[in-house]
Amino acid sequence: MTKKDKLLVRFLSIPKDFTFDELSTLLQNMGFEVENKGKTSGSRVAFVHVNFNKHILIHKPHPGKIINRVYLKNIIVDLTLKQII
Repeated sequence: MTKKDKLLVRFLSIPKDFTFDELSTLLQNMGFEVENKGKTSGSRVAFVHVNFNKHILIHKPHPGKIINRVYLKNIIVDLTLKQII
């Protein structure tokens, strides 16, 4: 099992300690690109899929780096509905 596969399995298990960096790596491995709206975007980050023109908009968690499990569940639903995973 590759690191990419292990990260996907970890993500799908909806862990309590999944970080924004791990999510960013996972989505980039799936073909998404990070799109910031410049200095005015604040903590909002859009991940846009290169081939399908699909996007996921999330907020960077702060002050920590752990993503709320509710957001992870929503991202899984979005990826499933967009037929990416």
